[in-house]
Amino acid sequence: MAGKGGKSGEGMYYGWAIVWAATALTLLTVGLRLGAGPFFLPMTQDLGMSRSELSSIIAAGMLTYGLTMPLAGQLVTSWGTRRVLLVGMLFVAGSIAGTIYAQGPISLALSYGVGLSIGLALASPVSLTPVISRWFVRQRGMALFVLSAGSMAGIAILTPLFTSSISAFGWQATLAGFAVVFSLITFPSALFVIRDQAPEHADTLSARNASGTPALAQASCAVPPPAAAAQARPLRAAAAVRTLPFWQLTLGLFACGFSMNLLGTHGVPMLMDHGFDSQTSAFGIALIGLVAIFSSFALGKLSDMVERRYILAVIYTVRGLGFFGLVEALAPWQLYGVASVGGIVWAGSVALSSAIMADVYGTRLVGVLCGWAYVGHQVGGMISSWLGGWAYEAFGTHLIAFGAAGLLLFGAAAISLGLPSRGVTVRARPVATAAE
Repeated sequence: MAGKGGKSGEGMYYGWAIVWAATALTLLTVGLRLGAGPFFLPMTQDLGMSRSELSSIIAAGMLTYGLTMPLAGQLVTSWGTRRVLLVGMLFVAGSIAGTIYAQGPISLALSYGVGLSIGLALASPVSLTPVISRWFVRQRGMALFVLSAGSMAGIAILTPLFTSSISAFGWQATLAGFAVVFSLITFPSALFVIRDQAPEHADTLSARNASGTPALAQASCAVPPPAAAAQARPLRAAAAVRTLPFWQLTLGLFACGFSMNLLGTHGVPMLMDHGFDSQTSAFGIALIGLVAIFSSFALGKLSDMVERRYILAVIYTVRGLGFFGLVEALAPWQLYGVASVGGIVWAGSVALSSAIMADVYGTRLVGVLCGWAYVGHQVGGMISSWLGGWAYEAFGTHLIAFGAAGLLLFGAAAISLGLPSRGVTVRARPVATAAE
């Protein structure tokens, strides 16, 4: 149990227990959502579907996933994180059962495309970001980067694991095993670990100077003076979505979603089409996530020290170069080299965008705003999931889809440089005083 000030055991800040539970959930949800690649060819062969047909179902799932994000953010506010996670668990288990017994495109679209996407969205980082943002102020960037590392671990661990399991047991049994593991982790995490109510000063109480005094002055989000706080009214969500920083972040997340879901859905098939065997292809994609797990901690530490927008721009730029490198790789050493470099910056775009959102608009709106911004992420994922299959069948090359991802990421880097500096908040107009 957490003690006074959110402490647990002999002084560990309890917020980190929430972060690690959320990270495990993110590993599973993002790992499955971005791990469609190993399932892609076996499902098309077993169900007698073309690449375009399955790509369209996955694209519909990506859109459903994105459209559920604002709902997830709103439900977390009204129901609490625990209930939302449990409902998501039920959706995931039921939808996987429907997918296993699907007999055609319609039943597969309803279960694998729509139902599973709703469940994964309800247990996604968007549902977990608000509670982490409340529990962390001084180390918010690091905490959200650890959550992002869960996404990368999902790619690193589940992509080769899915590939091996499908080869040994088939894709239906692999999905069933996932449903069991997901339920066994989600249920106790939601009931016994996740807590929405954070200490008054969050993690600023855990940072003490040599005399033992809480280092409140180190908080990354400065508290406004009483006079200013009395006059500056916080934005409502409807007003916040009409401000420029929200759309800058959303456009960046569109490019992020386009690229990540393209790699997750078509990365393994693309490499196999280029002559790599299934294990080499899976390891090449997994290596990106493996490197990103470790780079996440360095980027998280850096994001609490320097301007987050500059780090975000570098991430998008290097990632864009990586997409051109992946599609042109001809030998395993080239594939592994590109994957290693790309993995350094593969994590962090969502974490940084969430942290910037909390910095600019405050933690009260971060769940809803991240949910709406993530719609852009999944619209990008929907387009790339469809484009990857259609463009290859129409033109016989993956360069169109992967090249488009690279160009969009370069654009996202340029947009990110125009984001507000740290400490700049967006609020409604001040309330007029009597003197005025």
